[in-house]
Amino acid sequence: MALHVRMVAFLVLSCVVVGLGLGFVIGYLAFRNTGHWMKSSGDIEHVVDETVSRRLLAEINPQNIKEHLRFLTSRPHLSGTEGDRRVVGYIHDHWMGVGLDPVKKFPYKVLLSSPDINHPSFIELHGGNGGHRDRVLYRTQLYEKILREEQNQSDVVPPFNVYSKPGVVQGKLVYVNYGRFEDFEYLKKKKKVQIDGTICIARYGKLFRANKVFQAQTYGCAGLILYTDPADYAVAGTDTVYPYSWWLPGTGVQRGTLKKSSGGLGDPLTPIYPSIESAYRISESDAELPEIPVHPIGYGDARELLSGMAGEEVPEKWRGMLNITYRTGPGHVNRDRYVKMNISTHSYLGTIENVVGFIEGAVEPDRYVIIGNHHDAWVFGAVDPSSGTAVMLELARAFAKLVSEGWRPRRTVVFCAWGAEEQGIIGSREWVEQFGHLLSDRVVAYLNVDMGVQGRHALRARALPMLKQLIFDVAKRVPNPDDEEMKKGRKTVYDTWALRYSEKYPNNTATGKPRVPVLGSGSDFAPFVGGIGVTSVDLRFHYDESLGISSYPLYHSVYETFHLYKTFIDPQFKFSAALGQLWGELALRLADQAVLPFRVEDYGHAVEGYFGEVETRFGRLFSEKNVSLDYFRSAVKSFSLSCERFQQRANDIDPTKQILVRQVNDQMMQLERTFIDPPGLPNRPAIRHVLFAPSTMDSYTGISFPSLADSLFDFEHANNETKAHRWEEVKKQLSIATFFVQAASASLSPPTHF
Repeated sequence: MALHVRMVAFLVLSCVVVGLGLGFVIGYLAFRNTGHWMKSSGDIEHVVDETVSRRLLAEINPQNIKEHLRFLTSRPHLSGTEGDRRVVGYIHDHWMGVGLDPVKKFPYKVLLSSPDINHPSFIELHGGNGGHRDRVLYRTQLYEKILREEQNQSDVVPPFNVYSKPGVVQGKLVYVNYGRFEDFEYLKKKKKVQIDGTICIARYGKLFRANKVFQAQTYGCAGLILYTDPADYAVAGTDTVYPYSWWLPGTGVQRGTLKKSSGGLGDPLTPIYPSIESAYRISESDAELPEIPVHPIGYGDARELLSGMAGEEVPEKWRGMLNITYRTGPGHVNRDRYVKMNISTHSYLGTIENVVGFIEGAVEPDRYVIIGNHHDAWVFGAVDPSSGTAVMLELARAFAKLVSEGWRPRRTVVFCAWGAEEQGIIGSREWVEQFGHLLSDRVVAYLNVDMGVQGRHALRARALPMLKQLIFDVAKRVPNPDDEEMKKGRKTVYDTWALRYSEKYPNNTATGKPRVPVLGSGSDFAPFVGGIGVTSVDLRFHYDESLGISSYPLYHSVYETFHLYKTFIDPQFKFSAALGQLWGELALRLADQAVLPFRVEDYGHAVEGYFGEVETRFGRLFSEKNVSLDYFRSAVKSFSLSCERFQQRANDIDPTKQILVRQVNDQMMQLERTFIDPPGLPNRPAIRHVLFAPSTMDSYTGISFPSLADSLFDFEHANNETKAHRWEEVKKQLSIATFFVQAASASLSPPTHF
C-alpha cells in the first residue's frame, strides 16, 4: 500500500515537472514569436542604450520627409472629404508597410461644417446717392485668387469659418481692433460707441478667433468679419508677397474654427462622451456654437470696407498697415452705407477617422508613450499640419527599422494621426473620451507636433513642468540644422533655442535656459492634459517673434503649398529632420529608460512660482478682504518639499528592482492626474485640470490655477450688485486649489506615509 502511494506520488510529480517544462518551452516560444524576446535598451539598465539613440538619430532621412510632404500637399484634405480619406489611407498603408503592428482606424460620426460650394458666402458694402440706398458698392471675393497652377483644383473650398451661424445680417460697421475683451470695453465704456446691432470687423491675431466671436456676441454684434491686416501678416510691405516671398497677399484668407476650445472641444453634439455609434446626440440648437454669422476676408477686401468710416480715429496701437485712416465707426462718413453679410456655412454629420499604430513594448507593454499629429488641413496644409505629419511618418519608419534589427522599446510606443483637429480638436478628443479610463491608467506622456516647421529661427516647446529638463537634455543631443549657427559655435538645437528664446527671471535677466511656456489649447494635446491629466509637450520650429507677426503669414490659406514650404520655410528639409530627431529622442527616452526621466522637483518649483504670481498680483486684495493665503502657501511649500524628497528617492532607486521601479514610475505618471477634478472647472466640465487650462480670454494661452484666476477676473469686473457673490466664488476656488495641491503632496509619499 505504501509502495503504491509512493508510485502514484512519483508519477504525479513527474507529470507536474514535465508539464512545467513543456509550459516553459511553449511559453518561451510563444513569447519569442511575438517579438518580446528582443532586446530593450531599458530592460534592466537605468539609462537608454546610446547606440540605439545614435541609430535613431542617424535613421531620420530628410528626403523621405520631403516626399511624404509632396504627397500630402498634392490635394486639399479638409475634414470629412475624399481628400482627407485619401490621406488616411496613405498613413495607414505606410505604417502597415514599415511594420507597425497593429495599425487601426477609429471612426467617429461627428458634426462637421462646410461652406455651400454652389452659393459661397460673401459680404457686401451697400449705399449710394439719390435714394438708391440698396445699391451694391462692393462685394468681397468668393475664392482666393489663384497665384500658382497647383492651387487651381476643383476641391479647394472657399474661405469660411467653421460653425458660423448661417444667414443674412446687415448693419453699420464698427472696427473693434483684435476683438479682445479690453478692445470692446474701450469702445463701449470709454468711447461710448454703439456696438449693439452692428456688424463688427476685427483683425486676426493676439488671441484665438473663437474668443473674438464670444466677445462680439457678448457685446451685441449682429455679425463679425475677421480679416488679416498687413501689420500682422505682411509686415515687410504688400508689394513683395507670395509667391515671391512668404508674406500674405491681399487675396489670402485665413480659415479657422469658431469652436471655443477654452470650454473643451470635440464633437459639439456629444459633449463629454464619445461620438460612437450608440451615442446620444443633443440637437444642434443646444450645442455650444456661435450665435452670429462670422466670415473671414483678406486685407484687399478689408480695405474697401474700412475706407471712409465715420467715428473717431483709433489709438495708434489699433492701427494696421492699410493705406486708410482707421476709425471706430459706427458706419461710414456717407451715412447711407452699411454692410450686409450673406453666410451660407452649414453643418452636417460626417465620418472622421483616427489612425493609430503600435510598437508593443518588451517589458511594460501596458505603458504607452504616444506620438501624435493631426492629418486634416484647411486646403493643402503644407505647414499645418503636413510638415508635422510628414515627419511623423518618417519617425514611425525609423522606429520600425530599429525593431526589425532586433531592438524593442521597454514600453509601447503609439503613433496617432488625428482626424478633424482643425474643426475643433475632434478626433483626439473623441478617442480620449472613448478610452479615457484605460489611457489614464497607461499613458506615460503625450508628445504632440502640429505644424512641424513654421520658421527657422529656433525651436519652440510648450510643456508641463516634469518634461522641461528632458526636453533640454534631448535638444542638446540634436545637431543644429542651421549652418550659420553652427559656424558661430552653437552646435546643437539647444544652443540656438537658449539664446533666442531665453527664459527670464522676474527682474528680466536671463536664466541661461530656454523659455518653455505651459500648454493652453489649440492642438491635440488639449484633451490629454485637460481631460485625463497626461504629462504633455508640443514641439515645433518657430519664426522670429521680433517680426511682430501673429502666425506664419500664409496660415490656413490656399497658398500654404508644397512650393511655399520648399521655397521659403525649409528648403533642404534639415529643420524637418531635426524635429524628427528631437521628437524621436524624447519618445525613446520615455519609452526605454527603466526609471522615467521626469523631473518631479521642477513641478514643485513651478507651483511655487505660480503661487508667487497669485500673491504678487492679488495679495493686497486678499488682505483687504481679510482672507488669509496661509493655507495655500503652506500647501505649496509642502508640495515643493515632497517633490524634492521624491526626486531624491527616484534618483537613488536600484533599476534592477522592477517592482520598486514600477511603483515609483506610477507615482510620477499619476502626479499629473492628481490635479484632475472629475466635475471639471466651473462652466467648463470638459476641462478638469485645476492647475493648467486654456485661458477663457484666449484659448491659445495656458494659465495656472485657472478657476482661481477666472474667479478673480470676474470679481474685478463685477458690478456692485454681484461683487459679494463673485467674492464667495473666489474663496471657494482658493479652497479647491489648496486642497488639490495638498492631495498632490500626498500622492508622492511612500506607500504607508501619506
